[in-house]
Amino acid sequence: MSSPPKILFGFHALGVRIKTAPQSVIEVFYDVSRRDARMRQFTDRAREAGIRLIESDGVRLAKMAGSHGHQGVVGRVNALAVITSLDELLEQLEASGVASPLILVLDGVTDPHNLGACLRVADGAGAHAVIAPKDHAAGINATVSKVASGAAETMPYFMVTNLARTLGELKERNIWCIGTSDDAPKTIYDVDLKGPVALVLGAEGEGMRQLTRKTCDELVSIPMHGAVESLNVSVASGVCLYEALRQRR
Repeated sequence: MSSPPKILFGFHALGVRIKTAPQSVIEVFYDVSRRDARMRQFTDRAREAGIRLIESDGVRLAKMAGSHGHQGVVGRVNALAVITSLDELLEQLEASGVASPLILVLDGVTDPHNLGACLRVADGAGAHAVIAPKDHAAGINATVSKVASGAAETMPYFMVTNLARTLGELKERNIWCIGTSDDAPKTIYDVDLKGPVALVLGAEGEGMRQLTRKTCDELVSIPMHGAVESLNVSVASGVCLYEALRQRR
């Protein structure tokens, strides 16, 4: 049985889908009152890709998107074929000769805006997957897709039943699990991130749950030199992932 169509909105999210999988776009509704250059460029690209365009207005678009942040474009799209399990992904990476997987693990990130930003930075840094617990995390929805600027369509996101057990399975595959904690003596800049690594981050303020923390192979901190005590989880993800990218370059 095929999945029902889903809603995507915003220039980035829809633009990435039109670029990477135009055949999956059923139709795009756009605000006919918006006549600026960005809208013209978007609709021109959609027409070139053979996308059906439907004139609409802001009120209808907001109802479809469930948000006023649609930027004047809302699309109905078919779900893409995706890798269904973390094991399948890791086996594909191994078969493709990827010796050092880079994985982002989020424990307790329930805000869809934070999740979208984390997916975006994970995609930008070249991470291979993002993992979160089913009972303590945000799922993919239209808001996440909008904030992720297309990364929700390209970044594998696995919600697992037992996060500690999943970290144990990663360790069995020789993937080093590095958690972030304000009180860790080492910093993210003191550890070797060139090998297979899973970077584990908790929600801002609460941090990782205790069992998650205990399951990590090592804990590191992000140096803080100002008045604030911690970074937003998406910013912290960016710091850690791009340090891994820097070392791997």
